[in-house]
Amino acid sequence: MVKVATERLDRIRVARTALRLLNEVGLEGLTLRAIAKELDVKAPALYWHFKDKQALLDEMATEMLRRMAADMQESDPSADWREGLAAAMRRLREHLLRYRDGAKVYSGTHFTDMSYAGPMEAHLRMLTVAGFTPAAAARAWLTAYSYTIGYVIEEQAMGPDPATGAEGYDLAARAERLAEYPLSAAAGEEMFAGRDAGFEVGLAAVVAGVGAVLLG
Repeated sequence: MVKVATERLDRIRVARTALRLLNEVGLEGLTLRAIAKELDVKAPALYWHFKDKQALLDEMATEMLRRMAADMQESDPSADWREGLAAAMRRLREHLLRYRDGAKVYSGTHFTDMSYAGPMEAHLRMLTVAGFTPAAAARAWLTAYSYTIGYVIEEQAMGPDPATGAEGYDLAARAERLAEYPLSAAAGEEMFAGRDAGFEVGLAAVVAGVGAVLLG
């Protein structure tokens, strides 16, 4: 009898399958049972690798980071820190948007290996070469990173929703509800439309603020 070789079940294979399934069902629909079905195994088999869903999310975020790091060009410590920091945040947003609920999966997790260390060291070195103290460089990076994560969480939460086909936030309905509050009503176009342009405006404000408060 000839044995058919099967792919070994390990943490990385499970995480990659979960990321693929994430785009179909979203974070709420992503269960260990659904992932096991996709892998054609029994759900208890996954508990050999992950004690709970949070442990799986940690591995998924780490796999996202590995892919991100593989796409990144080596950081030039002598490059203008403003351009370098902004470019890193654009890449982060681009990668998070590749996955449904990607920012929610990525935020608040604990990486399971050292994939983050090399890129982080390069970015912090760029900032310290530009004159930031190590503490200020860390704060500058965290500030820009937090802005980007938060922006994408809101961006993805507002749609469009791949599951329902909804186009996203109904600005006309919002303006109608806020008819007695004209400034708040008008703010909807700036806050919820033109997401790419909005991200860039906010990012420029963050980078300028980081320079004004933390450098020198």
